[in-house]
Parts: sequence; structure tokens; C-alpha cells
Amino acid sequence: MQKGLIMRLMERVQNKIRFKQYSLRTERTYTEWIRRFILFHNKRHPDQMGAPEVESFLTYLAVNRKVSAATQNLTLSAILFLYREVLEIELPWIDSFSRAKKPSRLPVVLTKDEIKRLFAVVENPNHLLMLKLLYGTGMRLMECYSLRIKDIDFDRMEIIIRSGKGGKDRVTVLPATLAEEIKAQIEKCRLLFRRDRANGVPGVYLPNGLMRKHPNAGKEWAWFWVFPEKSLSTDPVTKIIRRHHQHEKALQRATKQAVRNSGISKPATPHTTMSLTT
Repeated sequence: MQKGLIMRLMERVQNKIRFKQYSLRTERTYTEWIRRFILFHNKRHPDQMGAPEVESFLTYLAVNRKVSAATQNLTLSAILFLYREVLEIELPWIDSFSRAKKPSRLPVVLTKDEIKRLFAVVENPNHLLMLKLLYGTGMRLMECYSLRIKDIDFDRMEIIIRSGKGGKDRVTVLPATLAEEIKAQIEKCRLLFRRDRANGVPGVYLPNGLMRKHPNAGKEWAWFWVFPEKSLSTDPVTKIIRRHHQHEKALQRATKQAVRNSGISKPATPHTTMSLTT
């Protein structure tokens, strides 16, 4: 399989993922594992391969690379997407595959005292507010980062989470103890929003369907990020230089450092739950 053919196939994969409106993270993950699958088999075209090749690749990942069960399952999902959605090839051999079983592990739980200790050593106010939201609302990391101004309802004390897990919207409670902090954060965002509009910066990223129907909606205040990045960056999909929300890894690194500084011995992350006991 020549380099040009691989590039065209990967472009088809990318286009199909965007047509189905999968997340950018899913796009990057799927395309990377499909590319590795092809390279592992010496650039053979996927339509010339089948169950033995898929099994040998997954076995290599498990035995030689020692990847987790979750990574194995994710890789299999990417390969299935390639065959079913892109190549439109029926897979009579798919029933022979079983998903790798994830090991049963107890969740990491922090006590209220440990939460206080953790919060006390988080240096960045934005990171601290986001951690409080995660612990107080049950939001996932990317759901917090991708919050927009219109998603915060102070009258009803609710937060609307758009396109959460499974692509579904849901509503969670806005903790009363965080209302004033969030209002202060939104006022900081307003200054940044006004500066962008004065400087003619393109609007923020919008979901594909809305971007086509209302191309200027990204310049409206309601669609601005609650946690915007300080600097502009190139949109990886459209290549437009615009303001995106903050990067998830920043909070992950900050949490890891705060865990060290607090002296907590548990492997806590932004998703770690809080104990209901003292």
C-alpha cells in the first residue's frame, strides 16, 4: 500500500468521523490506531486483511506492548469503524472477537479532609474552580472545560451539560457555594470576549451543524467559553486561528502536583470521587 493510498484512506476515515460528528479526541484516537494497524501489517490494505490480522495486532499490543484492556477495546472499536463505516465491508468474523475484560478495581476515594487539603494547595484559581465544579457537580473533565456561558443558569441554579457521555445532554445542580466564584469567572471572560470582538478574532468553535446553519453564532457572547484559553490557537479541524477552551492536561498536571504538595498518598486525579464520610 503506497503512501498516497494510505493518506487517502486516512482522509476517508477522518471525513467519515466528522460526518458522524464524533469528538476531536475520538478522531485523533481512531485515526492513530488505524494507522498503526496498517503499518503493523507492512502497509497492506485493510480490505486484504481479516480476523487473523486483527487478532495478531491486538495480541501484539497485549503481549508485547502490555496495553490495558481499555486500550485493546478502543483499538478494536477503531478497526471496526474502519471496516464497517469507511470500507463498508461486512465482518462475518466479528463474532469470534470478545472484548478484553477490564480488571475490577476499587475506586480511589478522598475524604472531606483530604479534599480540603488538596484544594488548599492548588495555586491557579481557574484550576481550583474547575476542581470544585468537578467534585461538586459530578461533571467529567471535558464537560467542565467545554462549558459555555449559556450553559450556566443562575436563576434555576443549574448547569446544562451538552453532548456528554453517549452524546446526550443532561442537567446538574450548580452548587450555591460556587455561584459567586463562577459569576466572577464569567466577568473575566466578558473582558476577553470584548477584546476578541474589538480585534476581529474569529468566533469560537461550534458544533458542525450549527456552524453551517449559523456561521456567526461563534461571535455571540452566549457561545463563549466559561474557561477560555489565554492565547489564541489554530483550530485543528478548520485551521482557523481562534480562542479555544483551556487544555485538559493543564488541570491534570495541576492536580497531580497538588496531590504531591498536600501529602495525600492516594493516586487522585480530577475524576477522583469524594467520600461521603468525614
